[in-house]
Amino acid sequence: MNNAQEPTTDELPSSAQLLRSTLIALAAAIAILVTVILPSEYAIDPTGVGRMLGLAEVGETKQQVAAEATQDRGMPQKTGNRPGALDGIFGLFVSTAHAQEAWRDEATFTLGSGEPIETKMVMKKGETVEYEWAAEGGRMNFDLHGHGGGESVTYEKGRDQTSGKGSFTATFDGEHGWFWRNRDSSDVTVTLKVRGEYGAFKRSQ
Repeated sequence: MNNAQEPTTDELPSSAQLLRSTLIALAAAIAILVTVILPSEYAIDPTGVGRMLGLAEVGETKQQVAAEATQDRGMPQKTGNRPGALDGIFGLFVSTAHAQEAWRDEATFTLGSGEPIETKMVMKKGETVEYEWAAEGGRMNFDLHGHGGGESVTYEKGRDQTSGKGSFTATFDGEHGWFWRNRDSSDVTVTLKVRGEYGAFKRSQ
């Protein structure tokens, strides 16, 4: 069996050659996007090649079908030139960013004067939660803490607060969350939003 010889330095492509190949591939991708994908998917044909190949008609049909489906669902249609084009090109990135930013759980509760409530998440050590809350109608006292397995910890406390946001990381396995109490003379409605790494989300009075 013969062993293949390693190429010499002279046989390897130079940096200039690699750059040229990359630019050629990029130019080809742009050409395909402009002449094939945009006409056939979004009826956008800046060069006229798509209409010559019959692709622009395909794109127009797709846009019409999409608009009719949107109208049938009773959703408002966008106005402007080729409404679906921008969403089609950047939709994947927008939806991914939205998924990353979406709140996993949201709870709204109203407490009378002096009334308490607890909202907890079951978390494992090292898991992190982001949160945001706002109170309407008055101010709240709260204690953000955790307990479990004979351990306890306080992450944050506040008095006479109307909002808050931040994050915390569980220092041990257990239940981690807020104890709230309305210290105002009127009813207070609190909306809490959370996302991150946790199991069950629950509340108790």
